[in-house]
Amino acid sequence: MDKDDLLFIKKHFDFWDKLTARQEEMILSNIFPVKYEKGHTIHRGGNDCLGILLVKSGRLRTYVLSEEGKEATLFRLGRGEICVLSAACILDSITFDVYIDAELSSEVFVLAKNEFERLCKENVYVENFSYKVITSHFSDVMWAMEQMLFMRFEKRLAIFLIDQSSLDGTQYIKMTHESIANHLGSAREVVSRMLKYFESLGIVELSRGDIKIVDKNKLRSIAS
Repeated sequence: MDKDDLLFIKKHFDFWDKLTARQEEMILSNIFPVKYEKGHTIHRGGNDCLGILLVKSGRLRTYVLSEEGKEATLFRLGRGEICVLSAACILDSITFDVYIDAELSSEVFVLAKNEFERLCKENVYVENFSYKVITSHFSDVMWAMEQMLFMRFEKRLAIFLIDQSSLDGTQYIKMTHESIANHLGSAREVVSRMLKYFESLGIVELSRGDIKIVDKNKLRSIAS
């Protein structure tokens, strides 16, 4: 492992200075960089238990999946962010299945579940860290649930387009209507109908696989 990767891991595992020398070696011997292509499913619910994920580059999407196959995004993770839901099999407080995809081509450090479980049992700071990470995303999950249960769809879509534009740093949303529907837990037809409505208001311009935001102020007014 090169010096930059080691510094990156130490920075984002904020329990590092509470580890013994043996525990540090345990991590360094069992954490590996893995590259995932865009669209690759990294974690497949409760039957999968990969370990702790630390995003080095790219972006991951965490979502739930209904029995009918409908998806709904809970939150997304970028550089320096950590996911412990991929090790949910060793966390008693996680009782629902989550799925994780590489939304962009990504490089992720994976700490094997067995070593992470051993560290949690040995070191209270590691255990506390895992629950702190879970808690940090709890508000994201609750926000996603609140949107799906109580918010008008046009507002949800406006918020999504604004957030996506900010994530990608461009006014062009290069996503299909089906992909947007999967993020929002809706149907493609509903997304297409609402985007057509936004287009009629002069808020967006639509083309195949591409949505251009032309009036972000109007979009923000719907989102507010």
